[in-house]
Amino acid sequence: MANYHNIDRLLEIMAALRTAGTGCPWDLKQDFSTIAPYTIEEAYEVADAIEREDMDDLRLELGDLLLQSVYHARMAEEAGHFDFGDVVEGICNKMIRRHPHVFGDEDGTAEEYSAKGLAKGTWERIKAEEKQEAVGRREKLGLPPKGISNSILDDVPTKLPPMMSATKLQKKASKVGFDWNDPHAVLDKIREETNEIEEELNRSSTKKARIADEIGDLLFAVVNLARHLEIDPESALRNTNSKFRRRFAYVEENISEKTKSLQSAGLEQMEELWANAKSKEKASAKNHN
Repeated sequence: MANYHNIDRLLEIMAALRTAGTGCPWDLKQDFSTIAPYTIEEAYEVADAIEREDMDDLRLELGDLLLQSVYHARMAEEAGHFDFGDVVEGICNKMIRRHPHVFGDEDGTAEEYSAKGLAKGTWERIKAEEKQEAVGRREKLGLPPKGISNSILDDVPTKLPPMMSATKLQKKASKVGFDWNDPHAVLDKIREETNEIEEELNRSSTKKARIADEIGDLLFAVVNLARHLEIDPESALRNTNSKFRRRFAYVEENISEKTKSLQSAGLEQMEELWANAKSKEKASAKNHN
């Protein structure tokens, strides 16, 4: 198999896949909206490989993610909007502009610049300038504003996973002072939200939509607590999901050894095995510490 180390070959492959008459029928019928879900999925698979510290898989997943950029750029080129070179030029210009302490004429070393807390302030100032430039550029092109209300929240993409979106929305609001200054206040809010859910559950006339609304408020508050504690809620939940997988696998394994099915084992036995799995994990963690 040929050994490719040049992005040009990948661009050629994508062009061939999208060439009418000789290309791949599946690739030819795709558009931005049909490919977007794959782009999101590949980003999560990159995160999963990092979580597992699987460098070989990370190499492969980064390739899959790179393919998504190439795919979207090719479709944009076909429509006459931009090409992959424009994408590369745009991100290079952005990174150089946002790091004047590295590529520009800012005084002092990068370490000194960061230690003074100047990097973050400059980053925010430059991003604000870029946002205004983007508004002007879209006006010249006859495009509608990117946001819907000229709000500081407009640049938080609506298609982000909900938990990630909640974190970003809260961070944006926090920058203008709309935030609690104590995680205990957020914890009080969580208790308030759980009480409201209980009130809805106790009402015979409560509709599912009302409970869903209250559960959404609770989840938003939990994300807020994680943010105040500088914990990534996505990573925290991912770790809990992994923990659930391990413990449930222990339950399945022990039940199968008794030649029983999960359905016939019953909740009581499964909960007992779950508690055993939890105890074993805690003991193992204690020994490692």
